[in-house]
Amino acid sequence: MASGSRVEEGNADGVSWRLIGPASELSKKRCRLMYSSFGHNSDVCLFYVKGEFFAMDARCSHSGGPLCEGDIEEADAVLQVFCPWHDYNFDLRTGKSGTFLQQQVYEVKLEDSSVYVKHTSHLSLQPFPADPKS
Repeated sequence: MASGSRVEEGNADGVSWRLIGPASELSKKRCRLMYSSFGHNSDVCLFYVKGEFFAMDARCSHSGGPLCEGDIEEADAVLQVFCPWHDYNFDLRTGKSGTFLQQQVYEVKLEDSSVYVKHTSHLSLQPFPADPKS
């Protein structure tokens, strides 16, 4: 489902609340890849863990590993995703790692039983059509 039919509230930086879909459907999986209209490097993971939604860049800031395929664990009340390639951990709330790495996180809100993510690009659960010019 692409960004929804409601007018998206934005600011001068182009950041807007992007409608992702109904919370009842999105809460059925721990992680979903959201495709960015800006391309592969701007994709976002939407996590659903312990009754909460979290969003962060889909590619690990270390080597680009697919965080949607990583293990999610809780340690000392901190929810973390572990990159499947090199096992780097990232806090789902802050994006901070136990290393020097930092992962970009995005605000998520629930409104009228729908999930929204604050992002600069349009987000979709389906890939965007290829640009015919490329």
